[in-house]
Amino acid sequence: MKKDQMKIPTGKVKRATKIIGAGAKVGGNYVKYFAKKAIGNKHAKEDLDEANASDIYDTLSELKGGALKAAQIVSMDRNFLPKAFQEKFAQAQYKVPPLSYPLVVKTFKTNFGKTPTEIFETFTKEALNAASIGQVHKATKDGKTYAVKVQYPGVADSISSDLKLVRPLAVRMLNLKGKDIDKYFDEVESKLLEETDYKNEIAQSIEMAEACAHIENTIFPKYYRDLSTEKVLTMSWVEGEPLSVFLKSNPSQEIRNKVGQAIWDFYTFQMNELKAIHADPHPGNFLVQPDGTVAVIDFGCVKRIPDEFYKSYAKFLDESIFEDEKRFKDALYELEFLLPEDTEEEQQVFFELFKEMIPLFSIPFRANGVFDFSSSGFMDKVNEVGKRVSTDKELRKLNTARGSKHLLYINRTNFGLFAIMDDLKATITNKFVQHSFS
Repeated sequence: MKKDQMKIPTGKVKRATKIIGAGAKVGGNYVKYFAKKAIGNKHAKEDLDEANASDIYDTLSELKGGALKAAQIVSMDRNFLPKAFQEKFAQAQYKVPPLSYPLVVKTFKTNFGKTPTEIFETFTKEALNAASIGQVHKATKDGKTYAVKVQYPGVADSISSDLKLVRPLAVRMLNLKGKDIDKYFDEVESKLLEETDYKNEIAQSIEMAEACAHIENTIFPKYYRDLSTEKVLTMSWVEGEPLSVFLKSNPSQEIRNKVGQAIWDFYTFQMNELKAIHADPHPGNFLVQPDGTVAVIDFGCVKRIPDEFYKSYAKFLDESIFEDEKRFKDALYELEFLLPEDTEEEQQVFFELFKEMIPLFSIPFRANGVFDFSSSGFMDKVNEVGKRVSTDKELRKLNTARGSKHLLYINRTNFGLFAIMDDLKATITNKFVQHSFS
């Protein structure tokens, strides 16, 4: 069987064995690293990162599902992993070895009782796009062109066990106490299970597309319930290049700003008006047309924002809160940045940490009018703080996770959005900040 036409291991034992095998390869890479380091090889660490990234990613690509989705998530944080891991894991967003066509046919027969070519007039045997949970084929019928997303077999059933496999790695890499991350893993598991229910995704897609239809320079596919099931999702085919491909074409800054404004408006409207956000802002989910129109796809992961949480969160959009220590500290408690059981040392350390981070990270959302991601130096400051925090010995000694579980996907979305704006070097105008804390 070709490597790019693979069968997915679905049993718990088989999947665990794959993870253990990857661990063995990583161990071997370290042996080579120490040997190279001993003879003064200047590229030893770089070679180690590249080898580990390749071995781990290849394993996760074969497993797909929750394990690969975890790689996709962490690749969006540019401070979390070495460059080799960022680049390799980012492929989980759009470039994963696809499922073999016979398994695609089997999925159709299980869900429709028919093969793809019995439902559509044409159906590409090769996937045009493959990611962590499903892959996309192009099809035609009655003069219309469709994008058909087919879910990998066994993905839904393996979510919980996959997260248990990667949990020890997360605890070790983030230096956290196991109990501190229970609520975050529960949140991830809940959202991943939602992403494997394509009927739920269609409902969310229609809801969000209708609510955001008025946003300038933004379009959405049409979704077809009669051609979809829990494991197969059919939408209209939308032309456009993935954002990462679009950027390689060296577009003008005018077009970059137009794309950036559309995506910025899309997210700030959702957050401040809908209280529900498309929580998967990687470049593969934005298809850019030549005139700068942005097609938004994949509403499998939508984070609903409780009203009480939003009221606390939006307090940080009012700049005056940073000048009032009591108001600021009360808001930190409301969002679980500070905890009632904190020692005096913990309270002081985390208060000072968030006193620096929150005003910085909220700058683009608080900007009254125009904000330039290129000339402001915003991302340089964010990256500098992120690197400093990740290596702070005092924080690592305290090793406790902080923040409401709702912040997990909101922060993931915000940092993904910041990365996109930074790549575009976009200058945007805030349109929704006035609604945020009124």
